Amino acid sequence: MKNNSELRFAVLIDAENVPYSNVKGILEEIAKYGIPTIKRIYADWTKPNVSGWKGVLLENAITPIQQYSYTSGKNSSDSAMIIDAMDILYNEKVEGFCIVSSDSDFTRLVIRLREAGMKVFGIGEKKTPSPFIAACDKFTYLEIIDANSRQSLRDNDYHKAEDAKKVNEDPISMIGEDVIKLISTSISDVADENGWAFLADVGNMIQKKRPDFDSRNFGFSKLTPLIKTLKCFEIDERDSGNSKIKHIYVKNKEKTVSDNNSKRRR
Repeated sequence: MKNNSELRFAVLIDAENVPYSNVKGILEEIAKYGIPTIKRIYADWTKPNVSGWKGVLLENAITPIQQYSYTSGKNSSDSAMIIDAMDILYNEKVEGFCIVSSDSDFTRLVIRLREAGMKVFGIGEKKTPSPFIAACDKFTYLEIIDANSRQSLRDNDYHKAEDAKKVNEDPISMIGEDVIKLISTSISDVADENGWAFLADVGNMIQKKRPDFDSRNFGFSKLTPLIKTLKCFEIDERDSGNSKIKHIYVKNKEKTVSDNNSKRRR
């Protein structure tokens, strides 16, 4: 079984449903999942609204696929992208796909690819419909990628980030009760008989339940600093045998009688 960093991916980009402003950031995000061996982008390149993409294709070795619109108001690139995805599935040696789009029309494609044993990662804007997000193994918001790129530029200018844990000054989501409940139930799902759960297992369980969950959505680079800010969890850092590496375990804090009585009074 290959490590995630060695998985070969086909990257298919819907140029008419994502902005071209941060292609480099998109490809850097994809590189976390594996090696993008196929990179194709789909559009009717005769249209002026996709002209901004042309300047970045050669620089990033992305192959443009021309698809004329047969009917006014219809996006024929969707069909071309779906057909190519199925051809790649059966003819190319890849272990996964990355679909870059905010269009829910690709939901059935993602489901089919996963049924065939493919890993499928999605990248799109926060407005992406929930069925497409839920169909993916993991879904990353373009707004987070943009924020990371802006932060990198600021870090380069100042040589050092003021707070290494923070990713962006304006998180796109707030930590609400639904997030706390998601973390809490995921801890319970993988915890041992004493209630402790290995944080990596918790992260994997959260990802299965919510493909769009990303600590960066809330302004944190990793799950650990996010959980440390919440007072309803305990954290235990254990030696791993390697002095430079600590294994992080988390546990739901037990509710006291006074806490329960306080809630009843409310």
